[in-house]
Amino acid sequence: MNRELFFFYVRKYRTALIIASVLAPLSVTAYFNALIRELPPVENLQNYSPALATKIYDRNGTLVYELFTEKRRMTTLAEIPESVKKAVLAIEDTNFYHHYGFSPRGIIRAAVNNTVYKRSRGIQGGSTLTQQLSKTIFLSRERTLSRKLKELMMSVQLERTLSKDEILELYLNQIYFGAGAYGIEAASRIYFSKIPSEITLDEAALLAGLIKAPNYYSPFNDPERTKIRRNIVLMRMAGIGLIAPAKAAEALEAPVQSQRPPPASTVSPYFMEYVRLQLEPLFGEDLIYRGGLSIYTTLDADFQKSAEDAFEKNIRAVEADTKFVANLAKQNKSSATLQGALLAVDVKTGGILAMIGGRNFRVSQFNRATQAMRQPGSSFKPVIYASALENGFKATSVLDDAPLVYLNDGRDWRLAARSTDFLETLDPQLLEDPMKVWVPQNYKRKYHGPVSLRQGLEQSMNSVSIRILETVSPPRAIDYARRMGITSPLTNTLSLALGSSDVTLYEMVRAFSTLANYGIKTRPYAVTKVEDKDGRLIYEGRPHEEEVMSAATCFIMTHLLKGVVERGTGRAARLGNVAAAGKTGTTNDNTDAWFIGYTPEVACGVWVGFDDKTSLGDGMTGGRVSAPVWRDFFRGVGQEKAGLTDFAAPKGVVLAGIDRATGFLALPETRQVFTEAFIAGTEPTQTAPEDPALLPALISDIKDDAEGF
Repeated sequence: MNRELFFFYVRKYRTALIIASVLAPLSVTAYFNALIRELPPVENLQNYSPALATKIYDRNGTLVYELFTEKRRMTTLAEIPESVKKAVLAIEDTNFYHHYGFSPRGIIRAAVNNTVYKRSRGIQGGSTLTQQLSKTIFLSRERTLSRKLKELMMSVQLERTLSKDEILELYLNQIYFGAGAYGIEAASRIYFSKIPSEITLDEAALLAGLIKAPNYYSPFNDPERTKIRRNIVLMRMAGIGLIAPAKAAEALEAPVQSQRPPPASTVSPYFMEYVRLQLEPLFGEDLIYRGGLSIYTTLDADFQKSAEDAFEKNIRAVEADTKFVANLAKQNKSSATLQGALLAVDVKTGGILAMIGGRNFRVSQFNRATQAMRQPGSSFKPVIYASALENGFKATSVLDDAPLVYLNDGRDWRLAARSTDFLETLDPQLLEDPMKVWVPQNYKRKYHGPVSLRQGLEQSMNSVSIRILETVSPPRAIDYARRMGITSPLTNTLSLALGSSDVTLYEMVRAFSTLANYGIKTRPYAVTKVEDKDGRLIYEGRPHEEEVMSAATCFIMTHLLKGVVERGTGRAARLGNVAAAGKTGTTNDNTDAWFIGYTPEVACGVWVGFDDKTSLGDGMTGGRVSAPVWRDFFRGVGQEKAGLTDFAAPKGVVLAGIDRATGFLALPETRQVFTEAFIAGTEPTQTAPEDPALLPALISDIKDDAEGF
């Protein structure tokens, strides 16, 4: 193009050129202003804190779990060895301490690659540490020109706001090293089971080499490739004078020693989820998962381990039982999963010591310890008996263990007969409508005649429990259930005596804990305190106590429940030298197996069953299925933690030697002497009359035959 032609076009398009020369700078300025407005405020840089894992501790201060979106632990630059800093700078940003956030040379190199060699792979970047940090913290990972320009601007702001050491410290705590490790602290632990200050030169080079492509260079995937990358870092460090050649040569010979850590075993996942659900409404999900909180709980890792061992061992034994297997096959339920739950609490405080909510948390997050509503069967009877003791009954009170028949006249149930000969007793027309007839029965339909209150409980006699409730009345028994900590709806009928209303294991353990704590009801709780990332207390959980029953009544109830374990249906739960009290429970068709009990220090409940209420089979009672779990849990815990002392009699209780056969004071020649507990003033004061005809009733001599019902 000649000179005249050039000026011809200039004159012809002069107006357009003038407009373009004015608008182009304005457009560029507007574009950059728009990008600047999209950048986070400078204050965010000064106050930035990376996402930190929340740590959960047991009651002994042992770290048992972490909640996080990114597994990271903060460490200061002073705690990071020089070898790590030098290795990272050598391979990622040699001129870090000399640039102002970006490297012009790197940008030019990236521009050439983008335009000439790698156009199809998107925008390339010659990123400095500051740019990487900007991108990681504040920006998306999209590969566009606008994002790259924002990265440059953000880097300059970072350099203006923070010192070089502050940027380096933030980078080393923020960057991803692979294998779920965010930051140098987590990386040191995951790859070498060390803290950063213990990292050697060759290990430092290995970690620095991971930053570029953590999975590709991971020693867990290809150790030989990792070694090549590590050696590149070491030679680079020596080449720019950051380490002596001799040290580099020594490190080059070191083998790659890094073993993939074993899968993290979660201590009581059901408990951890319970804690999360308790705290999330108070602090929010973001603070729980990213705030670096320290949560101190009531859990005892030793108790939990013992619970899990005892639970799985005994559940597997049930699953291997030939009767159990045959029963499932008969019901076409051979593939069904047997479930269960365990809850243990500190009697004095209510602190949850161990929790099992099911067989596999990954398969089912439904917590059967706190959420499952099931009939407790005979394990509910102590509530009925406790209300009786508070309303005039004594352990030696005599009741008639005989068959019962009740009819419904359309308004209420009334006692129709004390016989099993229904054809003679009942109107034949009534038998045509079974909904109007209730015939509660003892286990295996065995009856014993006159028995003491103690015998009725030890052998879990249904007729005795019903007779007690008839006297006390269902509303009054329900009142005592509420006092003891049971909040679920309860049926206002005599069937309540047999545990016919659905409750949770949590409620049952709380009720029994009230007895163990001499009438002081506590609320089971899981968290003692929460601290923020700086160690400031932001929440404190305290025991809640309420006196709801007399200590004397509770001790007598405990004395009775000790007999259940020593001689009755709970014999499988005996702990040798450790004092234990408890009660078995089995529901109709053997769909639920319970054992709830306590030592002077710990209350614990066990439930076993199927979620769909499939029958466990004949003979699969609470004494046979659940009591062994309870026993092995306490044996695993050890005598010292379970409780070294016996239950102490409180003020207002008198212990007296009585004749088991009559309930009167024992004579020196009495063969069956038993030490019974009485509220002061109600203990027997006389021996049995010599003439048997003058006795109200001779108490039956019962053999232990309830088989854990």
